[in-house]
Formats: sequence, structure tokens, C-alpha cells
Amino acid sequence: MVKQQKPFAGITVLDFSRVLAGPFCSAILADQGAQIIKVEPPQGDDQRYMGAVRNNQSINFQLFNRNKRSLKLDLRQPEAVKIAQELALKADVVLENFRPGVADRLGIGAEQLQALKPDLVYCSVSGFGQQGPMAAMPSYDVVAQALSGMMSVTGEAAGAPTLVGDSIGDIVSGIYAAQAISAALYRRSVTGQGARIDVAMFDALFSLLPTVLAGWQGSGNRPACFGNQHPLSAPFGAFAASDAPFILAVANKALFARLAEALGKPHLAEDPRFASDQLRSQNRDALQAEIEDWSRHYTAAEVVEKLGKAGLPVSEIWSVDEAAQSAHAQHRQLLHEVEHPQLGKLLVPEQPVHFDGLPRGDIRQAPELGADGADILREFLNMDEAQISALTSAGIV
Repeated sequence: MVKQQKPFAGITVLDFSRVLAGPFCSAILADQGAQIIKVEPPQGDDQRYMGAVRNNQSINFQLFNRNKRSLKLDLRQPEAVKIAQELALKADVVLENFRPGVADRLGIGAEQLQALKPDLVYCSVSGFGQQGPMAAMPSYDVVAQALSGMMSVTGEAAGAPTLVGDSIGDIVSGIYAAQAISAALYRRSVTGQGARIDVAMFDALFSLLPTVLAGWQGSGNRPACFGNQHPLSAPFGAFAASDAPFILAVANKALFARLAEALGKPHLAEDPRFASDQLRSQNRDALQAEIEDWSRHYTAAEVVEKLGKAGLPVSEIWSVDEAAQSAHAQHRQLLHEVEHPQLGKLLVPEQPVHFDGLPRGDIRQAPELGADGADILREFLNMDEAQISALTSAGIV
């Protein structure tokens, strides 16, 4: 295996984003080799004080801001805005997730910075986009989930709409932003053209519902929650064993015949109630009773072993810590141990993408607030110690 350079080596991102969506995007770019200059207000990114905390340090912040450099900059001061604009001249990408219009008022909007550097890739991430009837609405992940339709199809059939387990709106919009930036950088390499990218949590979440959208158009019925079941096939979802639930997914006739054999009930494959995906779905309660009549005699692990030998899609249901500590996650090197001066040993996510020739484990802890400011000002703007000292004394950096 030949060691290769990371894909975004040589790319500089001036990152004004904070909290979740933007930082998740820039973390992906950092993992893939981009230099991230994280610009923070004097008090720091809000996420420095949010989420899981140990020894007065946010673990959330560490996970979302690995492999970055921090520059403290008070954008309320004209001199700070000038520094931001000068840094943008040296950057390839600017990333921000202010509410629409705020970046313009600060003097770091797309039009303002691209007037200085036309080939700049400028990416904005927001709740509802830069334009549209809801563009000015404040948003958190839960609001975007609620309005995108995501919550309406998540949860038990008879229950209330349910929030997806993690901040999926922030995370998926961060992923889309990173992908769009990648595409824009490729186009720039071919045409020399910059880009203005508009990513909305609402749009990103809505894009994750193509199957639901297809079902609505096909039936004319409002999509509903199905819990752990599948609306078009059965058995599909969670079933009871003697000690814990397990997951079983059978989505065609051949797999169902294999399941019937594994259960010791080959006659089920010929039962007219279960003759097709649609019929099995219509008779899912009777089918579940047949499966659990067998599965309740075994532990979930035993069920998985027996049905797995038959080549069926079956699994236990792991907690997050079980998944993190699994042999497979360790083999895939999904987490890397970082030694932090206050937090001690910390498990930080690796990028989930494996590039041939690129070793795993190249992860730095998130920076302390403003820790890299002086170095950044020297490297990018050729400032001397007297200039940096004056800016620091004035509270600009």
C-alpha cells in the first residue's frame, strides 16, 4: 500500500460556523486533509459549554472540532472584520451557519467576500435556507425535523411523532455541505469558478424521505408511523426472544421460505396468508405470533446464531456503547483515543470513509479557544509580534 496525501491537503477553510451543523461539515473536511481555521467570538463557540461535560470541558465540542485551529475574533469590531476579509483572500472555502443576513451585516457575506476573491467557495448552512417563506425562522434540529415530515413518520404506529435519536438534521446538513463543497472545489479546479452554496436542514431532512414520498404518491394516503415495522413487507422489525428483542428483516419470498425452514415450520411458506410481501404485511400480527412462538424459547444471541446460519438478515440490538466496543467497530477503526489535558483519554470519531493508502488515527484534539491565533496571523497575514500584541490588548483577537 502506497502512502498518499489526504484528498484536501492544501485546501484552507475559513470556518465561522458554530454549534453542530457547520462544525460537523468542517470536521469532515479536516479529516480529509483540509486546514480549518475556526473563527470564534471572544466567548468561544457555544458548544464549548454544551452537552456532555467532564472537568468543565465539553466532550461534544471535542468530537465536532477535531483537527482544527482556533482564532478568536470579535467581529463586532471593524478591525476584526478587516482581518476576516484578509484571511478570506487566502482561503479556498468560507463556511458559516449564521441566520440568513447576519453574515452580510457582519461584513463577511458571500457577495462581500467574493467581490474580493471571485473564486471563493462560500457555503451557508441554516435551518430553512437563505431564501423562502421560512428563511428567517430560527431553527434547531427538532424544529427542522418537525416541519420536514421526519418526525411524522418516526415512532410507534399508535404513538406520537418522535424525534430521531441524534441531531440528524444538523448532521445530515453538515454531510451535504461537505459534499457540496467537494463538488464546488472540483468545478473550480476545472473552470476557475467560485460558488455560493445554500444548505438547509429542512431540505436535507426532506431529502431523506424518498421511500415515504413514493408511498404517499402511490397510495394517496398520508404517510404514517410504523414503529420498527416496514409498511410493505413482513416480517421486518423487532421480535421478542427470551431475554431481549432482536431484529429480523425478510423482504422477499425466497428469504421467507428460508425463514420458515429455520423455524421448523416449513408449512408457513405455503400458507396463503403469507404468500406475498403484501399478504405477509397484511397478516403481520399472525406472522409475528408464529415467529415468537419459536423465538421465545431462545436468547436473542441464540436466535441470531440459528437464523444467521440460515443466511437470514438478523441481529441483536446493540446500545451505542456496545457498538463502540464491538470487535467490528474496533477492526474498522471508527474511534481513536486522544489524550486531552483536562479530559484525559477520550474516544474521538474517525471519518467513516477509508481511503486506500491513508493510515487511520491521524487525529488532533480540538483546540483551546484562540490557541492558534498568533500563529495564524503570522502565517497568513505576515503580522509581527507588536501587531499581534496590539490586537490582543484591544480585544480584537
